[in-house]
Amino acid sequence: MTEASSPPHPGFVASAEEARAFLAAHPHIQFFEVFFTNMSGVPRGKRLRRHELMAVYDYGRFLPGSILVVDITGRDVEETGLVWEDGDADRRARPVPGGIVPAPWLGEDVAQVATSLHELDGTACELDPRVILSRVLDRFAADGLTPVVACELEFYLVDAERGPDGAVRLPLSELTGRRAEGTHVYGLPEIEDAAPFLRDLWQTCDAQNIPLEGVISECAPGQLELTLRHKADALRAADEAVFYKRAAKGVARRHGCEATFMAKPWSDAAGSGLHLHVSIEDGSGANAFASEDPAGTEMLRHAIGGMKALLAESMAIFAPHMNSFRRFRPNSYAPVAPTWGVNNRTVALRVPAGLPHTRHVEHRVAGADANPYLALAALLAAVHHGITNRIDPGPPVTGDGYAAAREMGASLPTNWFDAVERFAGSAILRDYLGERFVDMFTTVKRTEQARFFEVVSPLDHDWYLQSA
Repeated sequence: MTEASSPPHPGFVASAEEARAFLAAHPHIQFFEVFFTNMSGVPRGKRLRRHELMAVYDYGRFLPGSILVVDITGRDVEETGLVWEDGDADRRARPVPGGIVPAPWLGEDVAQVATSLHELDGTACELDPRVILSRVLDRFAADGLTPVVACELEFYLVDAERGPDGAVRLPLSELTGRRAEGTHVYGLPEIEDAAPFLRDLWQTCDAQNIPLEGVISECAPGQLELTLRHKADALRAADEAVFYKRAAKGVARRHGCEATFMAKPWSDAAGSGLHLHVSIEDGSGANAFASEDPAGTEMLRHAIGGMKALLAESMAIFAPHMNSFRRFRPNSYAPVAPTWGVNNRTVALRVPAGLPHTRHVEHRVAGADANPYLALAALLAAVHHGITNRIDPGPPVTGDGYAAAREMGASLPTNWFDAVERFAGSAILRDYLGERFVDMFTTVKRTEQARFFEVVSPLDHDWYLQSA
């Protein structure tokens, strides 16, 4: 069976019974936003009425194939061949298990339905990010292993309206009427200022069965971090990260502000990351990384070896936009080299402190703007590659990881162009993620690059209008 005609991953399509049970339990819900998350990580779809829902579960809903490869702004990427040459042919959007949930920020009578795209014959679409992740998970299943993962997202709350000079600014607190200022890491007053938003966000996530946990005030004014619970179902963990981002944005709008997962909103403030936590369960369900040794087991170190080996080639996934690369600066808590260490936040790959049975790796490279499906797929491909090939990660870094990187001469791609070319040329990622996906993702990114640099920005005028 070819890659293009492979069947969906087991449990990939929701049953019609799930929809019937939801309708019975929610007779007041009349509208359903049916959406698909493509490689750019932006949910897109349509709103349906109640009487249209069961047809979506019985057969699916048609969406144009070009939606798979639109850029971050929603523009077609003709170079992919999925617009004119393909006749912009339809694919079938089919609901994912657990994907029908209330969307209270849209109104008490609105729900959402997450979908995955399939070809018209029902086979999996090889450009769907959920399919990409599921195929990586199949590699682990064949070896009797199960990844356990969690997504930890940082974001900013910003004012829905720009300042008088057009600049993005922090919102006014609903409680104090003031804008946050100063850096108060783990500050409680900063969390209290955001309490009305946070309370609604937790309630919304509870309604959607998203296991959203505690919050901290992060490294800059207005920056928050909330954690999703570890799961032995990486596909569901990615779904929950996508649902959570959508919920945070929707709830924020109800509070007169915006939740932005942009990697670097301001040059003089901390960037926002998507920290990925991973361990591996063996066939008995035990944590194969668990050890009294803080550095973990041999399998944990091999997993880190794979992460280090593929980190540079995966940067186009972990840092998918021009802005993404503004986040990587020395001494910024954003890693700049493929380093690892134990209980050390200055490295890219951290083995956190904790009880032996909780031993895992925190992958600190991806930005909050990364697609959760693709970020987990690239991370887990690296983990599997490392375990399979028993890759030695070398000794852990102690102390300042940035200084150690300078001494080693180690670095990651420092710009968008280099990252995309490294990704395009990766034979290992082509093997794990699929030849066609790598080619299409590369095409979309090269088109975005051309479009981005066609725009003359205010900075061009500031630097060159008079001086050049």
